[in-house]
Amino acid sequence: MALPPPDPQFVLRGTSAAVHTLHFSCGGPEPDIPLLFSGSENGFIHVWNLKTHRVDTALDGHGRKSVYYVETMGGKDRLLSQGRDQRICLWDLAEGRTSVTNSVFTEHVGFCRCSLLKVAQGRWLMAMAARSLEEVQILELPSKTSVCTLKPEVGAKLGMPMCLKLWQLSCDSQPVLLAGYEDGSVVLWNVSMGKALSQLICHQEPVMSLDFDSEKAKGISGSSEKVLSIWSLNEQQNLQVYKTHELVNAGISDITIRPDKKILATAGWDHRIRIFGWKKLKPLAVLDYHTATVHCVSFSDHGNPRERLLAAGSKDQRISVWSIYAQT
Repeated sequence: MALPPPDPQFVLRGTSAAVHTLHFSCGGPEPDIPLLFSGSENGFIHVWNLKTHRVDTALDGHGRKSVYYVETMGGKDRLLSQGRDQRICLWDLAEGRTSVTNSVFTEHVGFCRCSLLKVAQGRWLMAMAARSLEEVQILELPSKTSVCTLKPEVGAKLGMPMCLKLWQLSCDSQPVLLAGYEDGSVVLWNVSMGKALSQLICHQEPVMSLDFDSEKAKGISGSSEKVLSIWSLNEQQNLQVYKTHELVNAGISDITIRPDKKILATAGWDHRIRIFGWKKLKPLAVLDYHTATVHCVSFSDHGNPRERLLAAGSKDQRISVWSIYAQT
């Protein structure tokens, strides 16, 4: 008989608004305390101390407009955030500072989260939806130099980019971008050449979220439909459908593969978090705690597997934190 799903290890309350994005920062020497960053609909970024389960700092830099992406840049003192005020902000949090040191105006009105890729010490590439509806712009940070703009071919009606994932196989290989579009397509772009390498229709509806495992050359995407699409990338750089998985209820807001590539989590419109084995997409658990749409899921990158956590943020203004399959 299957074991009943666990309860959350703890619940974080106090955002006073729907939670749209989460990001762990567990790096740093012991006894560094792991942090969890959350972005809320009221424009605040909260920095949670995972030992006290309380907010260490509240950052206010997006004019009270919803924050839907946060990520640290090489340690917990440098943070990037993206909000509905059409700004991407870079923060300096060292020595208790709470200042925005730089920002990029996106001119894009959608909900497409930007994507970051470290390409050298202190140098990053950032992909973001551009002002022109179907385009994606690649910038270098912190210089904000434009690298290229990725434009679909004339006549290709992809619609708006909905989700982005920059990656590279190794530090000396070319950066590539996977982009999910409004028409249900996933497109693989060569960033240095600025051209599309492959396109695959994965969904009938807009692609809401995707993640990619560059080691296995395999990715997964979700939409408002009742299906997860798993696709692979062959040696000719062509995307192909690997398999699909039928869900009980429609609507996936977010998908993330755990850094060790063993399991993945989905955030559901049905208020539930679902856990799957990544190898065969075997359903492992349904985590049922929230009372409204789950907007985001994030795994911690803790060095000790036993300490690894999963966090989920919901429209119900709560963040549930789970210790699940931490030993596998």
